[in-house]
Amino acid sequence: MAKIQISKNLINYNSAIVYTQFNQMCMIKINLAKVIARIRAAEAKFDRVPNSVKLLPVSKTKPVSMLKEASTNWLFEFGENYLQDAIGKIKALDNTKITWHFIGHVQSNKAKQVAENFSWIHTVDSLKLALLLDKFRPETLPPLNVCIQINISSEPKKFGCDTKTAMDLAWAIRDLKKLKLRGLMTIPKPASNFTEQRKPFGNLKKIFDDLQNQGLDIDTLSMGMSNDLEAAIAEGSTMVRIGTDIFGPRT
Repeated sequence: MAKIQISKNLINYNSAIVYTQFNQMCMIKINLAKVIARIRAAEAKFDRVPNSVKLLPVSKTKPVSMLKEASTNWLFEFGENYLQDAIGKIKALDNTKITWHFIGHVQSNKAKQVAENFSWIHTVDSLKLALLLDKFRPETLPPLNVCIQINISSEPKKFGCDTKTAMDLAWAIRDLKKLKLRGLMTIPKPASNFTEQRKPFGNLKKIFDDLQNQGLDIDTLSMGMSNDLEAAIAEGSTMVRIGTDIFGPRT
């Protein structure tokens, strides 16, 4: 009788795992379709070139199993904020085609791990950090794609550099052999309406255009998240970073 009970418990446990995985797969597929529809609708509404805005799924705090489910829906790029959590996922999914973006703040003592394990970093806000990333980027890897994070709303407790620093930093990064400057990134102060959401994104686009006009070869405006992606696309975003609306609330 004890053996039969154990077998029943094992069947129930395995069934619960399969059910959970099926629910995850369905949720991701449905949510992804909704997000892509929002992006394409915003492109059309604001006269953007169709399919010109890239989706970066943000998988911070989400388990490896969920990322595996996401990859079955042709998601092969993920954004991570927390380094140690991300390193575990990178190792677990080492044989996949995933491109990893680091989108969190980087302390100096973590620069080596970021430089060695990621293809992109969106949060470079100082020459010191840029030099460390260039120093630690392995020669065997392609140049690390870099976005400069600008504190566009000038919030005192938020990471990111000011406009003047960003302009100087952009030219400095251009001369670093193991970094490739791709563009700019920002996380603006939350706004109460669509018009106010657009303003900081528009300001970042002006800086982006200035850098291009000065001769810098940049192509990426990483701006817009679940709550403001339409405003970001209206102002020229080329990459929106979406987590909650694909994977559900953070855990």
